[in-house]
Amino acid sequence: MSGGKIIAVTEEDDGQRLDRWLKKRAPEIPYALVQKLIRKGAIRVDGKKAKTDERLSAGQEVRLPDVENRGQKEKQGPMKTGANDAAYIKSMVIYDDGDIVALNKPGDIASQGGGGVERHIDGLLELLKDKKDRRPRLIHRLDRDTSGILLCARSPEAVRNFGKMFHDRRARKIYWAITVPAPERQEGTIKAPLAKATGEHKDRMYVNDGEDSKMAVTDFIVVDRTGKKAAFVMFLPQTGRTHQLRVHAADVLHCPILGDEKYGGGKARLDGMDLSQRLHLHARRLILPHPKDSSKMLDFAAPLPPELQKTWKALGFDVNQSTDIAL
Repeated sequence: MSGGKIIAVTEEDDGQRLDRWLKKRAPEIPYALVQKLIRKGAIRVDGKKAKTDERLSAGQEVRLPDVENRGQKEKQGPMKTGANDAAYIKSMVIYDDGDIVALNKPGDIASQGGGGVERHIDGLLELLKDKKDRRPRLIHRLDRDTSGILLCARSPEAVRNFGKMFHDRRARKIYWAITVPAPERQEGTIKAPLAKATGEHKDRMYVNDGEDSKMAVTDFIVVDRTGKKAAFVMFLPQTGRTHQLRVHAADVLHCPILGDEKYGGGKARLDGMDLSQRLHLHARRLILPHPKDSSKMLDFAAPLPPELQKTWKALGFDVNQSTDIAL
């Protein structure tokens, strides 16, 4: 890695140990070097010296120093951007007041790098720097295949305050999904802890109440259904665990999200319908207080992308369905 960088701690990483977080968020730095940098005080959390076992909180900023890995022939620097990338990231912006930036992320690009991911939103945010050279920083993340609202902020104050809101569950998140089949219940709350799988499925999560698991809570409402074969479901996560909605849908409701290759929805088919094979999960709406004035509420809504609109219409579901019933 060449050039120091600052990484904001997102909601789903809240409570994680610093060393484990760095293994995931900065895999290019060898573990032994991470330990050395922490001991020397070169890795800082909110400007302060960090400890290996320090627990991180959403909204904190971790500063990594310039590191040269002499065992590599090439240095890993900032993500390379192309001629059309500025227009691409700007096309996602649905709100920008100079401090706060809200994007409508497509369902074919990762939020952050790591794990072999070469192109991601976090890298493209360099192209949204303001006149003061401030780039937006991610407040939370969406899975690569999930589209919809992705919140960012330019000022450290806004990043910290937003992070605390997610940590304190003051951010109201509404997701739209198509499940196959339809849930038996019309609405309810799912409380099922999640843990990271190991071995060949280490990129997946599963329901488990072991020592390393974290409680995950999801409210859901069936907005519409086509008999038992499919449903338009509104998910309202109270927590922000990795793959939370996807696992809860598949392993608790036994109704995987259409197009979900990891959790069974990729095998689901709707006879006679030519539908997109992508994950049918969309971060539709995000409601939370303003980071500088908690008496003011921010309310961001992202329309369904065309490929998902096609599925909603094919199943006879209203793409203009109001989400007010969930508030």
